[in-house]
Amino acid sequence: MRRYLLSGEGWPYLLVPFIPLAIVLDVANATATAIFIVSAIGVIPTAALMGKATEELAARSGPGIGGLLNVTFGNAPEIIIAVFALAEGLQEVVKASLVGSILGNTLLVLGAAAFVGGLGRDRQYFNRTAASVQSAMLLLATAALVMPAVYEMSVGRGLPAPTAVHIDYDPTVEHLSLAVAIILMLTYVAGLIFSLKTHRDLFNPPHEKEGEEEGGRAPWSVRRSVVMLAIAGVAVGVMSEILVGSISEAAKGIGLSEFFIGVIVVAIVGNAAEHWVAVFVAHKNQMDLAVNIAVGSAAQVALFAIPLLVLLSFVIGDFPMPLVFNGFELAGIILAVIIAIQVTNEGETTWFEGLELLAVYVILALAFGFA
Repeated sequence: MRRYLLSGEGWPYLLVPFIPLAIVLDVANATATAIFIVSAIGVIPTAALMGKATEELAARSGPGIGGLLNVTFGNAPEIIIAVFALAEGLQEVVKASLVGSILGNTLLVLGAAAFVGGLGRDRQYFNRTAASVQSAMLLLATAALVMPAVYEMSVGRGLPAPTAVHIDYDPTVEHLSLAVAIILMLTYVAGLIFSLKTHRDLFNPPHEKEGEEEGGRAPWSVRRSVVMLAIAGVAVGVMSEILVGSISEAAKGIGLSEFFIGVIVVAIVGNAAEHWVAVFVAHKNQMDLAVNIAVGSAAQVALFAIPLLVLLSFVIGDFPMPLVFNGFELAGIILAVIIAIQVTNEGETTWFEGLELLAVYVILALAFGFA
């Protein structure tokens, strides 16, 4: 157990004590800053458990159902956090966290994976065809996501300010966003058929387990996987509610905007465990899997998570959340997608490319911080 907890996949569970601590602080009405920091850390082990339970259940379900489970629950923590934020009326925070997830995957995670994996190696190779398909899906989603903002700039009230919390837009752009969301969801379903059935050999790189798992540690049963998935879902929900409830006050206490907290902090903690796995497998020279995690997760956010939350916003919150991103978010998405296409088109990475990706992410984070 000690060896597993100190391994590449087990370290998030060392943060479990932050879960009850966050609950205690919330009940005791501690400062919003303390509640936010502790609950943000508490999200990490709950998301890790959800990912582990999904992986174990997928391994027992065959490649088709298993792949569907992985893509369905891959960004579940982010979606759960966003649902609570929608209910609180923090629509701009929701959009910022989703954009931040795309930036985090394509720049931070892919950059860290390429940098760490490239140290001591001349270069690393991956399946260019599979990565290019996912990058193309991400580009398609980006083209669709920016159009409501273009509409709003042309005939509406303009783009929201980074300091905005929620804006009740004209019904026309709300209906346009709804139509775009439906089209993206249909494209996502087609992508599932492509990646899980007709061309699934491209999207299932071998994943070598480490440490005790390689030594024959017994896999979880279906019952245990389902129970753990349910526990993780409840834990993520509790942490998300506490986290979202403290965002506004914590932003004032820390001196950062809600926009920065959403696009950087919330986006990172929701998928911290998955991000670490991508870097860890890149270190083991499994760049295929690292690229699949990074770019594939970004594509899933754009094609599934964002459209799903637009649809949910019509029944959660005071009014719908249209796909109108602010200027910083639009610039970030476009730059991230262009860079992702450039990197994946080569089919190889070096440590210097990874450093460049990380530099772009830091520059964007600085710009968001000054916004």
